[in-house]
Amino acid sequence: MCSCPGSCPLNHTLYPMAKKEETPNMVEQFSEFKELKNIDKTTMISVLEESFRNVLAKMFGTDENLDVILNPDKGDVQIFQNLTVVPDGEVENPNLQISLSDARADDDPEAEVGEEHSREIIFENFGRRAILNLRQTLQSRILDLQKEAVYAKFKELEGELVTGEVYQIWSRETLLLDDDKNELLLPKSETIPGDFFRKGETVRAVIANVDNKNNNPKITVSRTNEQFLRRLFELEVPEIHDGLINIRAVARIPGERAKIAVESYDDRIDPVGACVGVKGSRIHGIVRELRNENIDVICYTSNPALFIQRALSPARISNIRLDEEARKAEVFLRPEEVSLAIGKNGLNIKLATMLTGYEIDVYRDTEMVYEDDIYLDDFRDEIDAWVIDALKNIGCVTAKSVLNTPRNVLIEKSDLEENTIDDVLDILRREYDEEETPAEEQAPEEEAQEASDAQS
Repeated sequence: MCSCPGSCPLNHTLYPMAKKEETPNMVEQFSEFKELKNIDKTTMISVLEESFRNVLAKMFGTDENLDVILNPDKGDVQIFQNLTVVPDGEVENPNLQISLSDARADDDPEAEVGEEHSREIIFENFGRRAILNLRQTLQSRILDLQKEAVYAKFKELEGELVTGEVYQIWSRETLLLDDDKNELLLPKSETIPGDFFRKGETVRAVIANVDNKNNNPKITVSRTNEQFLRRLFELEVPEIHDGLINIRAVARIPGERAKIAVESYDDRIDPVGACVGVKGSRIHGIVRELRNENIDVICYTSNPALFIQRALSPARISNIRLDEEARKAEVFLRPEEVSLAIGKNGLNIKLATMLTGYEIDVYRDTEMVYEDDIYLDDFRDEIDAWVIDALKNIGCVTAKSVLNTPRNVLIEKSDLEENTIDDVLDILRREYDEEETPAEEQAPEEEAQEASDAQS
């Protein structure tokens, strides 16, 4: 029979005014918590023991002299109270002491004063209130444990991709539920312009922030964070996921345009081509996810001048001056290239600044100086490609920019041999000499013709 007065709240039949061998299976009695909260058995045993101690401490004033023993196999619990034996009539605290006669009467006929006497406590004998108190304590502890587990789990996942189902849509945020029914908040400010969700729709985002204020986990996700773009590339490009290609920098204006710098650890792999895919097959999926956001993929280089040139693509710059300490760059372009460098609404130069970390100032070269200039790439049939790349790395991308740079500076900065620089200079000078020669040779012929006409 149950010892609880009235109807038992746990609907059990295992709480008799019992003998020791009839101690109920307490773990099974509270198994519903384990099933609902997905708590493993070891943790359940630990939480149950802690809950017992909290309730017993309130009942006896302390739990220091109590031993709570739980058997995970049988699921039963035994509670022993360790009392100090004192002479009859000198018991001051019955929760800590026991008289000699009581100890000898309690299955310990050889008890002596000063020894410790252990007495088993049958928890069920304390009635319904004690059981209810234990249940509430256990419920509260498991709820706290669940919140701590959720916080710890998602705190480790900050910056990772997550998928959730749209559960509720409000004016300022959208509530998503993941596969485990954990709540994810997507603020309006973290959505891409053009995002429109319907209830039940699946949405991908990145975990931006996890708070645990007042032990109440709050998981905020984002679709505008630069990490979202990184994770999408990792998902779509196997070489990035496998570590063969590394994403070095990302700059993004959500819903408009993005630039991403990648490098390959394998010389046989073209990082840009791998990210774009055959006919854009890989990058198209990312663009659709980002609501048709344009993405420029460029090859990363540790050379700041060349990196800035690539970041300003599709514009082709004529020359560049760097102040590495101030992180500033002065870029010179032909007039027709200036608009390409700046981009629509200034997006291109803004993204290039974000990507490189340099403050970029664009200057227009006068057409008089550069109207006959030639890009170094046009000399690849006469100059080795690696030599052209070395010159471009120091900001000399046109023939005039090389010719206008002192010879000793070219040697020092490009790290090329003197004879190599001299050969390049000879080729470039010869190009311009050939263009000027016909004009010079024409003058005497015209003078002779004029003289002949005058004589006739």
